[in-house]
Amino acid sequence: MIPEKTGPKEKTNMKIAIPLADGKLAMHFGHCASFALIEADADEKKIVKREDLQAPPHEPGLLPKWLAERGANLIIAGGMGQRAQDLFCRHGIEVIIGAPAETPEALVNSYLAGTLKGGENVCDH
Repeated sequence: MIPEKTGPKEKTNMKIAIPLADGKLAMHFGHCASFALIEADADEKKIVKREDLQAPPHEPGLLPKWLAERGANLIIAGGMGQRAQDLFCRHGIEVIIGAPAETPEALVNSYLAGTLKGGENVCDH
């Protein structure tokens, strides 16, 4: 029996959340005023769209759920406590910590190129 042909695989872009401070990566994600939500095509290794969102009022445990509801599947952060990292993972969001304070586009392009290196976690709580 010949297997049925299926149509082209539906492409799903990834959404990368980046906490902002003065237009660049905020070192402490939980206290940022806004997030850049970057939609990227991982196959083509390019940025498709950027949306800046006002962060909700600071409340422990809220950001993982809030970002997951907006489709984020990766967060690039400077620093993040272990509890927050665990909460993001439970919501299906991968976490990269220790990223440099660069623009969201520079960080996403480095990630897509495979050159973004996580570093020291600047947050210890």
